[in-house]
Amino acid sequence: MRCDVVAVGTELLLGQIIDSNSAWIGGELAAHGIDSLVQVKVGDNIDRIVLQLERRLAEADAVIMCGGLGPTHDDLTREAIARVMGVELELDEALGDVIRDMFASRGRRMPENNLRQAMVPAGASIIPQTRGTAPGLVCPVTVDGVEKVVFAVPGVPHEMHDMFHRGIIPELQRRSGERFTIASRVLLTWGESESGLNERLDDVIAELDEAGNPTLAFLASGWNGLKVRLTAKGADAVEAARILDPWEERLRAELGDLVFGTGDETIESVVLDLMRQKGWSIGCAESVTGGLVGGRITAVSGCSDVFRGSIVSYASEVKYDLLGVPEGPVVSEESALAMAHGARRVLGCDVALSLTGVAGPGTQDGQPAGTLFCGLVWPDGEATQYFRLPGLREQMRQFSVINSLNWLRTTLT
Repeated sequence: MRCDVVAVGTELLLGQIIDSNSAWIGGELAAHGIDSLVQVKVGDNIDRIVLQLERRLAEADAVIMCGGLGPTHDDLTREAIARVMGVELELDEALGDVIRDMFASRGRRMPENNLRQAMVPAGASIIPQTRGTAPGLVCPVTVDGVEKVVFAVPGVPHEMHDMFHRGIIPELQRRSGERFTIASRVLLTWGESESGLNERLDDVIAELDEAGNPTLAFLASGWNGLKVRLTAKGADAVEAARILDPWEERLRAELGDLVFGTGDETIESVVLDLMRQKGWSIGCAESVTGGLVGGRITAVSGCSDVFRGSIVSYASEVKYDLLGVPEGPVVSEESALAMAHGARRVLGCDVALSLTGVAGPGTQDGQPAGTLFCGLVWPDGEATQYFRLPGLREQMRQFSVINSLNWLRTTLT
């Protein structure tokens, strides 16, 4: 069973609203073993909506249309579906009464255009609304002699989520006659390019291609790392996990320390967990990143049990006076190590990480843009590290965060 998605609304194309609904629908379809191969956004124009719906129906068994079910003139989803079905819209009187009663129960006058939401393509059935006024639709369509179905749901997320589970998933499963679960494992990596990861995994990828299940994909996530995703289809969650387990072990064996986490983890949450395992507190001294490391860490709920704080020592004088850095060039290994010692002393933490460098444009202390020096001090050791990072100013600063935290992880693991 294949079910594609058409999101309706000019506001989606203009970037005024982010299309989170399609992403949510895709995830839920996958969790129920239903393939979704194409997602489309289209503006409030009936001819273009009809065109996109016809294209999706030519390839998919089912289509979910999200949005365009409101009461105003630019809510055109019903009309588009009726045109594709080759039928007229009909007023569902019972549905009209439900909408009237909802307004009355709230002591409000119902504008007549709200009855547009009670117009239903002939032959369609409704998914009753429990949280708003616009019902969902289940619309049978015959394409080249093959029976297919179009679902229409409101664009308001909590209304759509409710209808999806009540009215769409059961119907899709009934039509498919099969139930599968699609499960994924995501390994988070840092320290290798996408092409480099691909090269490392050439043999594994060849075996996966031959097996066909699971599949592997690379997902670039900027300064949050590179994701390696395994996806398997099984009769249920237990079978999917049984398929994934040995392949995840293979990937970990091939990638080693490049893997820093899984799933929804982040490099900062992994570092915090490492500190908890060791019973250590951590603090930072930041120059080039201006507090980005501390900001990322404090975005993790519960970090206060191990994170002491971050000193943004941007001016050279602050490094000298507060952190005890010897006067002289501040973009150097010596300065980075002195900053870490100073942060450990001032913050009273077990582990201190420091970052000093040049984000650009231009140079500092004879060092070019992209230079990063890190210092690390822990109860029984100290270390420094040099990085030469690419990108413009903001890219360099963000890459400094993940490089420094990943270096801390690999050094203290």
